[in-house]
Amino acid sequence: MAHPLDRPVWSTLSTRQRDLALGDGRALRFDPRYNVFGAAADGSPENLAALRELIPVAGSLWVVEAEPFTPPPGVAVLKAAVCAQMVAEKPKPGDPDFAFEDLTEADAPQMLALATLTEPGPFLEATHRLGAFVGIKQDGRLVAMAGERMRPQGFTEVSGVCTHPDHRGRGHAGRLMQVVAGRITARGETPFLHSYASNTGAIRLYESLGFEIRREVTATVLGRG
Repeated sequence: MAHPLDRPVWSTLSTRQRDLALGDGRALRFDPRYNVFGAAADGSPENLAALRELIPVAGSLWVVEAEPFTPPPGVAVLKAAVCAQMVAEKPKPGDPDFAFEDLTEADAPQMLALATLTEPGPFLEATHRLGAFVGIKQDGRLVAMAGERMRPQGFTEVSGVCTHPDHRGRGHAGRLMQVVAGRITARGETPFLHSYASNTGAIRLYESLGFEIRREVTATVLGRG
């Protein structure tokens, strides 16, 4: 049986986050308010054709697969990048005295603004509703955050990790990730994440927090062609 993280998007949308999906048994994508990711059930022509129909006419759809994605007729590859998929079977415990806040719906505008500024990955108007987020504020202003995104069976993705440029170098990102990963582990799940394979600095940080590279996957941005 294939590992759920080999096809994390399909594993997520066909199970625990099915209520956030558009499509059917052939292909699924996140509601575009929440996320940009989608997947076909498999590589059959019928299912790939169904995936094409989920690509916005004037937009894009992201797929994350263990193997490079071969586009079907009518689909163009706009961008592709190799990513390191990392898991933390035993994440490093965080500082129990570390001060942070649980972010709420009231924080959504600041969360979107911070993600738009720092570009931690696709972050849309409802991305903050995919899971719990925590953050650090200074004088009421959100300066760092981290949270959850995809949820395949037995796993939850750590995502949305970002720090305002004026507040970097203070360890905020790593400490917030420890909070998120610790909560995931406490639920009996395994934290995982994705990083561009070329971002060696980020990978070193994640390794210091207890994450290990599981395998490489390819993130591909698709458009109608």
